[in-house]
Parts: sequence; structure tokens; C-alpha cells
Amino acid sequence: MTYRLFDVEVVRRIQLSPSMVRLVFADPDVRHMAIGGPDQRIKIFFPSAGQATPQLPRDVNWYAGYRALPPTTRPPMRSYTIRRLDATVAEVEVDFVLHGDGGPASRWAIRARPGDRTVLSAPDGRDGAIVSGFEWRPPAGTRRLLLVGDETAVPAMAAILEHLADTGCGATIDVVLEVAGRDDMLSLRAPPQARIDWRARDGAAHGRCLLDALAGGAGPPGSAGPVVARPAHIPSGDAEIDIDRAILWETDSAAEAGGGLYVWMAGEAGAVVALRRHLVGVRGIDRRAIACMGYWRLGRSLD
Repeated sequence: MTYRLFDVEVVRRIQLSPSMVRLVFADPDVRHMAIGGPDQRIKIFFPSAGQATPQLPRDVNWYAGYRALPPTTRPPMRSYTIRRLDATVAEVEVDFVLHGDGGPASRWAIRARPGDRTVLSAPDGRDGAIVSGFEWRPPAGTRRLLLVGDETAVPAMAAILEHLADTGCGATIDVVLEVAGRDDMLSLRAPPQARIDWRARDGAAHGRCLLDALAGGAGPPGSAGPVVARPAHIPSGDAEIDIDRAILWETDSAAEAGGGLYVWMAGEAGAVVALRRHLVGVRGIDRRAIACMGYWRLGRSLD
């Protein structure tokens, strides 16, 4: 499986809420794009200052060439989730969280209109099975699902819920989502048994509403366990992840270890650390049953 560059054009802009916009990209070449899972990640490049579109190397080793570009001319790159791919009409949809002009992605998305062009790095379906770039991998026999995330995880969680609805999932499903305000709570298509708990941050710290929801009993219980003091870092194997310097990404989960429970959790890295600490130390959930991803870090630029 190969990720390659797709030159695309914005063909529609859909304002989903005050803080989220959906951009629909199209190009005949998009018919070759593919996904391996409902939370399939892609890279989006944004124009550097003075560029109408991102200027990227186009040879076989384009990524090495991209990394070698001077920082002043290297187009910023960020990870996003494919919200929906329709290869039959060569269109791909991506939802963007709008948070002002502070970052290149939000700054570009605020101004993007039909006719604007950019570049995506996405899987090429002609190169075989898609085996990477997605983390939704609940093992066979999973009976309970818990999805937790902030607004940056909403597109992936929405796509996962649609996938579960389309495949007739019979598991117990609990979903907790935190967004900036009540107007950002979207209507999601999900299996009928899914319990969806929206929380509006309304100026509170990122992740506070999610932690309050879990502390209040949201989601399936683990075994009863004592409160355990946890360090500020997250251990990963024999190494320790400094979330201010590295990306938090622990997805080697095994639902069997959690008694049939599979947890998918994503959002601001510091909040995800606190949430997992609560699930493991307070709720008694086996850490191996938790896939957790730091999609972003408050005050840092990580990709």
C-alpha cells in the first residue's frame, strides 16, 4: 500500500456548526483513493506564504524532498480523517475544526472556497490492501465499545458510528464527545443502541467535560479498583512518551484483555492522558483494551 499525492479542488463548502466546516474535494484521480478503516487518516498540505497552492516535489522520493525544503518554503502539513470517500464520483470529504488564524490548517479552512486547490497524501487503492493509517481495530468478539473524544475526533467518531450502523454491530456502544459549545453538537447516524453523550465545554479546560462524564459513570464499567496515582508521562513499552515533545499514539489494544471491552479515545494529548489514567486507575479497565491517540497538543505544533 502506498500513500501518494492527490491534487484536488474544493467543490463544496458546508458549514456544519460554528466551529466545524466540511470541505468536499474533487479530482478525477480521486477515484483511485481508498480507505482501510472508518478513521482513515490522510495528510493535507497547505500553501506557504506567497503560494496559491502547496509547492511539493513530484519525484518518486517526494517525501524526502519535501523534508529537505527550507522551513520558510516548506508547505505546512497536518493529519486529518477522511469523513467520507465516494470514489464513484471522485470526491472526498474532510471536516475541519475552525479555531482562528493561529494555525495554518484552520487559517486556510476559514478562507477556503470552491475553486481553491490543495494537495492530499492518501492511500492509492491500486497498490493493494490498505493496512495502515487507521486505528479502529476492535478484535472479534468485542461486546462493549467506548468512544471518547473532543471536537478534533468528531469526524473519525462519526465515521466509525456510521460504519457500525452499516455493519449491523450488536455490541453495547457508549460515546462521549466534547465540543466548544452546544451549537457544535451534530446529528450523528449511529446504531440504535448507541448512547451518545454530548458535552459543551463553554470555556472550560480541554478534556474537563470528558473527565467529568467518565467520573460520573459514563460508559461501560471496568472491574472495581482503587484510585492509583499515575505519573505525568505515559509509558509506552520500555520507553516514556513526553507529550510535549512526541505524539501520544498507543493503539496496540486487545479487547480480550478488557473482558470484551474496546476503548477508542482521541483528542488533546494532555486530556487523553488524564482520561486513560482515570479509566485504568479508577475504573479498573485493562490498559491494553484502550487505543488512545493525541491528535493535538495544547500550545504545541506536532505532526
